[in-house]
Amino acid sequence: MRALPATALAVCGLIASACGGTGSGGAAAGQAAPATVAGQASPSSAPSSGPAKQAPPEAKPLEGKVIVIDPGHNGANYRHPAEINRKVYVLTKWKECDTTGTATNSGYSEAAFTWDVSRRMTKILEGRGATVKLTRNSNNGVGPCITERAAIGNKAKADAAISVHADGSDTPGHRGFHVILPEKINGPVDKVVGPSRKLGIAVRDAYRKGTGVPYSNYIGKNGLDPRNDIGGLNLSTVPKVLFESGNMRDPGEAAKFQDPRFRQRIALALSNGLQHYLKS
Repeated sequence: MRALPATALAVCGLIASACGGTGSGGAAAGQAAPATVAGQASPSSAPSSGPAKQAPPEAKPLEGKVIVIDPGHNGANYRHPAEINRKVYVLTKWKECDTTGTATNSGYSEAAFTWDVSRRMTKILEGRGATVKLTRNSNNGVGPCITERAAIGNKAKADAAISVHADGSDTPGHRGFHVILPEKINGPVDKVVGPSRKLGIAVRDAYRKGTGVPYSNYIGKNGLDPRNDIGGLNLSTVPKVLFESGNMRDPGEAAKFQDPRFRQRIALALSNGLQHYLKS
């Protein structure tokens, strides 16, 4: 994710008789060339006494880039309703500090899903040279609030940030993924609305290609959903999107999300989308 160019050797510089002239240090035309001892290399082919030069290691594609991954919710949120229900201001309205998130019908929580995918993404992206920061360090804590999650990305001066989620519609037949994009609100996010849209499109395309999950058939258009009420986006000063991986209440998508092999595909697809955005 290159071969060095070959260098042609000049024949005349090595074998004088091939050009009818005299090579440097060689015999004149018509004279016998000095003999070499059998089994020994001629002076022109002797190895250099200096240290061998090695090609510099190939740079990793995301070297120098900072990425913030925000795994949605937290595993112990449900135990602390007063704390997560506390209202915070997100510039367009007041919202809960955080929520518990959704779950599959069998009880696999969104918080566990987003934590696992985010950790897999971290390993992939760090392997490509990026510096990765997570907004939480476990799945057995509380929060942080959506305002704090945005602040972590801002403080890191992230080149890109993504909040990883999954939706929870109970309506039969609702399935597919969508990317929530920030809108201009006469606030700090306005300057990164354009870059965030490019990030969202790159992530959308990579996810669709890498997982086969279709665009949502009930939210947004062509997998994109601009909104002005998402605190983690409204308060962001760096390019950021909120990604809804699919509907955890749909039996087919729930089965995929509960499969660790498919979660690895999700992590790889999202990582590819981030890399495409950062390298474009």
